[in-house]
Amino acid sequence: MDATRQQDLKKARVLQIWNVIYDVIEVVVSLIAGFASNSSALIGWGLDSTIEVISAATLGWRLHGEIKGIDKEKVKKRKKITLYVIAASFTLVCIFITYDSVTKLINQETATWSTMGLIILLVSLVVNPILIYFKRKYGKKLDSPAMLADAKDTFICLYQTVVVLIGLLLVNQFGWWMADPIAALLIVPYALKEGWEAFSKARNINLNETVK
Repeated sequence: MDATRQQDLKKARVLQIWNVIYDVIEVVVSLIAGFASNSSALIGWGLDSTIEVISAATLGWRLHGEIKGIDKEKVKKRKKITLYVIAASFTLVCIFITYDSVTKLINQETATWSTMGLIILLVSLVVNPILIYFKRKYGKKLDSPAMLADAKDTFICLYQTVVVLIGLLLVNQFGWWMADPIAALLIVPYALKEGWEAFSKARNINLNETVK
């Protein structure tokens, strides 16, 4: 392995470590705020952040293996597992968000204002674009479909952040109770699409071919 790739792998792994640390904070704060305010959008957003934790941790494991010099077949297996983990996580979160949002629409449950939720959403608007930039940068440098998929997952979180923020503001300013579960449901199509793409990439990895 050349020195440049080794250096890029180490930088990418450090990025994933910081990603996990921030996302754990994001998950804890958003879920507490979401359940306290009965907000489907905040809960869904927090659950998507759990995907980022799983995705970033699994990707860090795959990068660590390559840094330590495990054989190419094992690196390839780790890539495949990472993509499958991302795909499965997307699917589970989409199922929960759909169930929770539809239930609240049927029962006409109203979310309340959450200052804690607002703060973590605003922080996310700053942090996620930075993470996306560096994940794409190292994903391209390392020719890593898993890291590029992880960057898309972070982009989904950024998209959700905007949607959830708008939903919370509409509920608070205009009393539009439907805005919250609808904001959560808007997450689902995009997340399903990215989950399917990660699954397709994992399925297409041929473990019998030689990796560069």
